[in-house]
Amino acid sequence: MKNISEIETLIKLISKLPGLGPKSAKRILLKLLNNRDEIFKPLSKALTEVYKNVSRCKICGTLKPSSLECDYDSCKFITNKHSKICVVENIADQWAIESSSIFQGYFHILGGTIDNSTNQRKEDLLIDSLIHRVKKNNIDEIILATSATVEGQTTAFYIQDSLRNIDVKISKLAQGLPIGGEIENLDDGTLISAFKNRKNLGQ
Repeated sequence: MKNISEIETLIKLISKLPGLGPKSAKRILLKLLNNRDEIFKPLSKALTEVYKNVSRCKICGTLKPSSLECDYDSCKFITNKHSKICVVENIADQWAIESSSIFQGYFHILGGTIDNSTNQRKEDLLIDSLIHRVKKNNIDEIILATSATVEGQTTAFYIQDSLRNIDVKISKLAQGLPIGGEIENLDDGTLISAFKNRKNLGQ
């Protein structure tokens, strides 16, 4: 396989996926090659379709059809149906919370955390968009559901400080979250407890 550049490239790309290394990538590639019509071909087609037709909303950060235009007036994910916004770091966190069915409201996906080690800047996150949503959509409560990592806590503090002059309740998930824990890896019971016992940060 070392003499086939396409194979080497695909192994390197698969290795970049979470939880996978070169050995796992090779096993996955062999599975695909041995099932060209049943898995490989439909998978490549599905990946192409998602790449072309799915993107992140520039207002709330969630996934949406690429053809759907998003602004503060037309975004279907931020109508006036709910009065709470749950702020998470990434879409995986949103999915984890949705599957627990503990939260009924809007999500705001930041797209990361403030992290100096990776040059993730405040300007790269959707924090300004969050502030605009709070002002425009009569939001009563912001629930900070960032991870219990240093970066997650730093981001939560920055958001709280950014909202200090706005009349909105700010709460944070209960500290039953394990130190260093990430939202997407928590079980439903832990998430439900963290939401029910969330702490009001005050203003």
